[in-house]
Amino acid sequence: MSANTEWLQRSLASVWHPCTQMKHHPTLPLVPVARAEGVWLEDFEGKRYLDGISSWWVNLFGHGNPRINAAITDQLSKLEHVMLAGFTHQPAIELAERLSAKTGGVLGHAFFASDGASATEIALKMSFHAWQNAGLTEKREFVCLEGSYHGETVGALSVTDIALFRDAYAPLVRNEHVHLAPSPDARLAAPGETAEAVANRAADALEALFVARAGKIAAMIIEPLVQCATGMAMHHPQYLKRVRALCDAHGAHLICDEIAVGFGRTGTFFAHEQAGIRPDLLCLSKGITGGYLPLSVVLSTDAIYQAFWDDDVRRGFLHSHSYTGNPLACRAALATLDIFDTDHVLEQNRQLSAFITAALQPLANHPSVNHFRNTGMIWAMDVDNPHADFSRRYFAAAMARGILVRPIGKTVYLMPPYVLNEIDAQWLSEQMLAALNATLA
Repeated sequence: MSANTEWLQRSLASVWHPCTQMKHHPTLPLVPVARAEGVWLEDFEGKRYLDGISSWWVNLFGHGNPRINAAITDQLSKLEHVMLAGFTHQPAIELAERLSAKTGGVLGHAFFASDGASATEIALKMSFHAWQNAGLTEKREFVCLEGSYHGETVGALSVTDIALFRDAYAPLVRNEHVHLAPSPDARLAAPGETAEAVANRAADALEALFVARAGKIAAMIIEPLVQCATGMAMHHPQYLKRVRALCDAHGAHLICDEIAVGFGRTGTFFAHEQAGIRPDLLCLSKGITGGYLPLSVVLSTDAIYQAFWDDDVRRGFLHSHSYTGNPLACRAALATLDIFDTDHVLEQNRQLSAFITAALQPLANHPSVNHFRNTGMIWAMDVDNPHADFSRRYFAAAMARGILVRPIGKTVYLMPPYVLNEIDAQWLSEQMLAALNATLA
């Protein structure tokens, strides 16, 4: 029995894998990974796979990055963990300060958690509770976009509009106070309509909703620029400008979910910067630690923070997680910020993005592909009339060619680590095309 086979059998017998119908294994590729370096994953028999989706969008600067490794190792010799209730420590303080500085000090308070869905839960609870503390008890409704995804915990599912994730738990999900607003997805453009016009049309519908629910909406939550899990739906920054203005006019909080799109993924450090706005609450996770350790943060304005400042404990924000602000994770995040600050990452990404876009043109021009699109370090394209199990078949064809590219439905997308070089990017593009032809054959 090979080493791969042994680990595969042991995993199938004991590990319940996420976002997976387990009966599809082992025909659906399940690869035991022994080691990783840079953009490459390697199994127990030495076969390598180029990580084209940053291991679920988290890995920014490659596997085994020496600077992040060194930071974690140094922290491990000092403090591995301490509860953040009643205690504090240098990595959490410095990370909170540096993230706030990235917002120009507008979002000055950091609440730590462990994952993206937890950040969504925190932001929703903060908004609701802040209005309650202010005596505005009618403000208990939320707005999200059609096709939105903000996590799979019960509260996050209430603002998630993807049936595959939500419908099985419908009896558990409290969505009677949640409204769906039309998506500004640029693919919805009528003939001759620009992406900006689509954004304005969607914002007009949102304005009508705010008017109809006057005084009742607590917050709107949105993934700025790219709705990732719904198929990389991309929209014009004009929509964010309009949303910010509408939230201001109607006294609602704006929650920007940058769990997937933050940390340079859309071309700016935070996606919302491209609209020239700041949210009231900002949810961050995934790339925050460079893909090393679980960590999420919700950054808030001082106004929201002050809404909980009171002698009465019940008016405080009592949400908690055991590993909140874990020092090892915070040091990994600080090392990630150091790389951004010293390596001109955003500028280099712009050059790499242009190269990858050119390399992907054979895919963009494929007769079965439409809506080829790109924002920063995200590329996506939709496949016409795919097989019912297209995503699984393409994933298998891609893995057979040594690339990790995992479609969302009929959408093939690419979200690689920022350290991908041009030679590997060219090869990756060629293998993606070959995998598509093999899948459609």
